[in-house]
This record gives sequence, structure tokens and C-alpha cells, in this order.
Amino acid sequence: MQLTKTPTIKYIKQPTSQAWIEQAIANLDTILLDHSHCERKAAGVALNLMFRYPSSTKLIKKLTAIAREELEHFEQVNQWLERRNIPLAPLNSPPYGAALNSKVRRNEPERMLDLLLVYCLIEARSHERLGLLADYCPEPELAKFYRSLMASEARHYGIYWILATTYFEQEKVEERLEELAIFESEILSNLHPEPRIHS
Repeated sequence: MQLTKTPTIKYIKQPTSQAWIEQAIANLDTILLDHSHCERKAAGVALNLMFRYPSSTKLIKKLTAIAREELEHFEQVNQWLERRNIPLAPLNSPPYGAALNSKVRRNEPERMLDLLLVYCLIEARSHERLGLLADYCPEPELAKFYRSLMASEARHYGIYWILATTYFEQEKVEERLEELAIFESEILSNLHPEPRIHS
């Protein structure tokens, strides 16, 4: 499989490797099952932030929409699993999410900023990887499905960025995002042996 130049995604420091693309395409059923888990977790993330910051009106409004959309995607991915006779089942999580969350500072308001930026980066990486799946998936219908989700992922990471700059000075946001983005790319520099959206 020949890798063409990966488009640069805003906020991401290093593009996804060819090794991940090859691993994902060789394990599409597992990737789909993991994608289901990712959409469910993404809805939970939005809801958890709404519970954590209930007086942040703009955050509540924006994340209500994200949670609703993530659950719609969860349902759509599950329909693909059903079509392919893949049962819902647990999967071991890659170190990606836990490693990123380990960088979240404990005290407020820094905690809020870090949470928004971590989820911004996760959504940006998801946008990139769903695009790669759309480009390289050998099954046209499935590739079309991945492409249909890309705009939503881009909108989601944009919303997390906007919320960060709503509640914090932009200079502080950019400085912290730079630190977290470098770490995010370091996590993915070694391919996780189990195929995952964020392996």
C-alpha cells in the first residue's frame, strides 16, 4: 500500500504513519468495533463536562449538541457492526486516552482548560484517521461512511477550541495546546500492537 502525502490537520504535530493505515485496513472489523466504543466515549466526555461545569452556559449549549451527535454516530457505527455480524464486545483500550488524561492538571481553572484541549486533540486525530480510512478502505460503502463523519469530527474539535478560547486567554490556550499536542504525537510515535482508532 503506497501512502500519499497525509493532509495536515490543524493542531496535530505529526501525521499518522503508514504503519497505522496498513494495520487498520487489515483489521477493519476490529476498527469498526473500536469506533463504536470511541463514539460512546465521546458522548460521555461531553456529558461529563456538562456535569462538571453546570454554570458554564456556552459550554452546556455546545456540548449538548456534540453529545447528541456522538450518540447518533454511535448508533450508525453499531448498524455497520450488525450488517457485518460483529457482536458488541469489550476491547482493551490503547494507552492513548489514559496517557493524554494523565497530563490534565488537577486544580481549576487549569483542569477545565486541559480537558477542553485534550478533547480538542482527540477529535482532531479522529478527524484525520477517519479521513485516512475513507481514502484507503477497499470497501466503497464503508469508505463513504467514514467520509460522511469527517465534517462532524472537524466541527467537534473546532468547538472544543472555541470553548477553550471563550473561557481562557488565547495566548494561554495556544501555549498549553502546543505542549499537549507535542505529547499527543509522542504517544502515537510507536504503533500499539492492537488495531484501534487511536493506536
